[in-house]
Amino acid sequence: MLRSLPDDSVDMVLTDPPYSSGGSTLSTRQADPAQKYQATGTKRTYPAMLGDAKDQHSWILWSTLWLSQCLRVAREGAVCLVFTDWRQLPSLTDAVQAAGWKWMGIIPWDKRSARPQIGKFKQQCEFVVFGVKGHFIPHTRLCLPGMYSHPILAARKNHLTAKPVELICNLLAIAPEGGSVLDPFMGGGSHGAACVETGHPYIGVELSPKYFRVSAHWLAELAGLPLEGQPCA
Repeated sequence: MLRSLPDDSVDMVLTDPPYSSGGSTLSTRQADPAQKYQATGTKRTYPAMLGDAKDQHSWILWSTLWLSQCLRVAREGAVCLVFTDWRQLPSLTDAVQAAGWKWMGIIPWDKRSARPQIGKFKQQCEFVVFGVKGHFIPHTRLCLPGMYSHPILAARKNHLTAKPVELICNLLAIAPEGGSVLDPFMGGGSHGAACVETGHPYIGVELSPKYFRVSAHWLAELAGLPLEGQPCA
């Protein structure tokens, strides 16, 4: 899908790819995401996540490939924001730079909750790696925060690793007004929902047909648009 998009055609990349994380060994990283990313005893189930079982080396190579395509599609000065966790943070910053983006920093997201760990610090934050194509072009006179704090509300999630729509709206403050946003991993659609709310054209790509249908129906409903027939991934 990315290869089908024209050069220099989007104003921002904002996405949440599979982390292939959630464990300190290969076997635990390759476990069912529902086991890796949910607390024991959680009752709610979600459609299967795809593409979350890569080892460290293949994940870096794969990330460099799709980030390179995103760079080609992005306009000069476009910002790239990519979610990750603490385990994959060094790998993602390498992949962002290997793909040709200029690394600009990291934005922590405080989830306000995490699994307790006896004798250790909670892993309470995830991170957004911030890059730019070429020279950074400011689109707001606001001085944006260096971190954001939003809780995960399970009742509002339609994807195992969905991010709060309010958090995505905060991140979109760096985008040009009305600028288009590319999301190669749309998942449950929270990035698209934030784009609808803030007035940004949204291009979403999703490998899972189940999640694509969930996202497409939600975004069409939010935008007040008819959804004719069955959408295709």
